[in-house]
This record gives sequence, structure tokens and C-alpha cells, in this order.
Amino acid sequence: MKVATWNINGLRARLDFVLAWLADRQPDVVGLQELKLQDEKFPHSAFEEIGYHTACHGQKAWNGVAILSKEKAEVLARGLPGQEDFGSRLITARVSGLNFTTLYCPNGKNLEHADYERKITWFDDLAAHLIREHDTDSDTIVCGDFNICPSAIDSWQGDASEGEIFHTVAERSRLQAVLDWGLHDLFRHKYPEEQAFSWWDYRGGSFHRGHGLRIDFLLASASVRDRLVEVEVDREWRKKKNDLTASDHAPVVATLS
Repeated sequence: MKVATWNINGLRARLDFVLAWLADRQPDVVGLQELKLQDEKFPHSAFEEIGYHTACHGQKAWNGVAILSKEKAEVLARGLPGQEDFGSRLITARVSGLNFTTLYCPNGKNLEHADYERKITWFDDLAAHLIREHDTDSDTIVCGDFNICPSAIDSWQGDASEGEIFHTVAERSRLQAVLDWGLHDLFRHKYPEEQAFSWWDYRGGSFHRGHGLRIDFLLASASVRDRLVEVEVDREWRKKKNDLTASDHAPVVATLS
């Protein structure tokens, strides 16, 4: 069984790219982020034609999340309670034996911007929501673009980035609170010392120069972690395919027994 997370940076611009990836990789359940379109504009039929059920929580021009699955999903929640004004950033469904949540966490912009403090509060509310509404004794995955580098190894600049946006103590402590609830970072569990990135800026040849960040995670309960066979950042699909332009994020894919 394959599960994946991917910030696609605009589904309207990336639809053919995503369809090609699905046909090639054949994941069973996928969490998408940054759809940038309203629910009524979501191309359900395009995914249905290649065998995927869809559930989405979108908004005009910004944010938006969706779950694609080979088995039909039962949607349990759309949106983070109390944080509706910060956009469509969470969807949860019961699918393929999993309680599956995908998130598009706030960016924060910079340390002086009001959105930075809002980001911290959003993560506090996320941790409270998970504790209140979910159970890590069940097979649970929480995945998405977290917009936080957990440690120096997750940033191409290493220790030089300490204290910058995505690399602050406040952000990391909030991510750790989510993990402490009972989740495990599948990539770091499998590869505790490996440096790998999931996002590269479009500018300055960052992808080819290796100037990236690891900010996209598949977090899982212990029961799912124990089923882990392999996990990878699918770098091949960060590259342009023919005339199709890739997202600035690569998919992260885990194979479970």
C-alpha cells in the first residue's frame, strides 16, 4: 500500500502533471495541498477517469487541500476549528483503513509579519484538535506541507539557518507537540541521518544546486510506523516533464505492508 503527500502549487496549472504522476506511481491514498481553487472548480471527473475518488476543501486562489484515493473515502472533517479565517488547510477522511489527514500549514512569511504569530497559534490549535478528535491507538496518518524544518539537517544551510523563519524554536516546539501526541516522522524514522529535501525555490537553480528544505512530512501513529517498508522523496517528479512544469515541492511517498 502506498500513501503520499504533495504540495502541488496550484491544481489548475498542475493537473496534467499530477495525473501523469498518478498513472506512473499508482499510490493508493494521496494528500494534496495548495490547490488554489474553489470546491466547485475541483476537477473530480479527471481523477475519476483514472480510478481515483476525490474529496476536497478548497478556496479561491489560495490554500486548499484534497484527498485522492483508490477506495472511496468517508470525509470526517473539513477545516481546523477556530482557524477558518486562515483558509482551507485541513481535511480528514477514513480511507483504506486509515484515519488520514492532510494539512497545508501556514507559511508565516517572516518573523516580523503578523502571520508568523498566527502560524504559532494555528499549530497550537492543530495540536489541541488532534488530541480532542483523534486517537493514536488507531492507524493514523497526518501529512502535508508543514512549513517547518525540524532540525538543521533538514535545511541546505544547516545551522546557518537557525532562528530564521521555518527554523525557529517556537515553530519547532509546535511541530514537536504534534509529534509528542503520538506521531512519528516516517522519513526520519527510516533514515535518521540522511539529508533529503522536499522543496526547492524555483529561483537561482536551487533544485540543481541542492538548495532545499525538508518541510513535507508523512507523520504516522506507531501502528502505521511499524508497517513501514520504504519512504522516499520522489525527486524525479520535481523535474519538468516534456512541456509540463513541476511544482516547487516533490511528492513524499511511503510504502506500507
